Amino acid sequence: MPFLPRALKRRHSSRRIGTVLAAMALLAAGGTTGTATAAATASTCPSVNGQWAAPGPFAVSSASNGRGTTVFRPTDLGTLGCTTHPVILWNNGARSGLDRYAPLLNHLASHGFIVAAAEGNAGTGGPMLRGLDYLTTENGRAGSPYQGKVDLADVGATGHSFGGGAAVDAGADPRVDTIAPIYPLAFSSGSRVRGPAVFYAGQNDTIVPSSTVRRTYGQATQVPAIYAEQRGADHYGIPGLHGPVTAWFRFHLMGDEQARGLYFGPDCTYCSSPLWSAFERNPRARAVPGP
Repeated sequence: MPFLPRALKRRHSSRRIGTVLAAMALLAAGGTTGTATAAATASTCPSVNGQWAAPGPFAVSSASNGRGTTVFRPTDLGTLGCTTHPVILWNNGARSGLDRYAPLLNHLASHGFIVAAAEGNAGTGGPMLRGLDYLTTENGRAGSPYQGKVDLADVGATGHSFGGGAAVDAGADPRVDTIAPIYPLAFSSGSRVRGPAVFYAGQNDTIVPSSTVRRTYGQATQVPAIYAEQRGADHYGIPGLHGPVTAWFRFHLMGDEQARGLYFGPDCTYCSSPLWSAFERNPRARAVPGP
C-alpha cells in the first residue's frame, strides 16, 4: 500500500479514515468501493468547492493571549458544519511582525482553522509549540470559548522566512502532522520532519534563494515532500500563496478531498500549473494516491 498522508491515518476523521482504508482494501481485493468512496470524500468542515484563494465562510476574530501568542480564529467556533477546528501554528519572519501576515492568517481562519501565531521572531519551533500548549489547555478548560472546539489531533505549521525555518523545526514534534513553510530559512534539517511537507520557494527570491529551500526539501526523504517554486515571486510573494497553502491544510487537516488532486496523483493540477517555475515531488509524494 502506498504511503498515505498522516491525515488519512489519524483520529480526525475516524469515519473518513475507515472509509478510505476500507475502499483501498476493497480495491486491493478486486471489489468495488461503491458508497465507501463517496463517504471517504466527506469532511468534518464543508468543502469550499475549490475556492481556496477566496475568503472562507467564517467571520474572523483575533486576540493576543498576553503570553506571546495571537490567535486568529472563526468568531463563532463549532458552527457552519465544523464541530471542531484544526490548528495551524505560525511564526514570523526575522524582521516582521504579525501585521505583515494578518491577511494570510485571517484568510486561514476564515476557512475554519484556529491559527496560533507566535508574536516574536524566533527561528525555532518553541514559540509556535507554546501556542499549541495554550490551545490544548483552553480546549479542556471549563468556560473557555475554545472548550471542546479545538481539533488537537490535526495540527499543521507554517511561517515565513526565518519563521518558515521555525515551522520545519516544529515539524519534528509528534503533535504536528504536516508543514507548509514559506520561503524557509531552516536551521533544522528537513530529515526531522514527521509528516507530509510542502516547501514553497520564490523564483526571484534573493533573501532566501530557491536553492536554499530546495536543499531543505531534499533532506525530507522520510515523508511525502513537495518543492513548489512560485513563478516570478520575490521574498514577499505571500499573497499569491493564499490559495495553495489553504488547499494544502484543508486536505491534510480537514480531509477535504477536493484539494487532493492539486498536489497528488499522476495528473496533479499543480504539476503543470503556470503558478510554479518548478514543482517537484519526492518518491513518497508521488506514491500518494490521487483523487
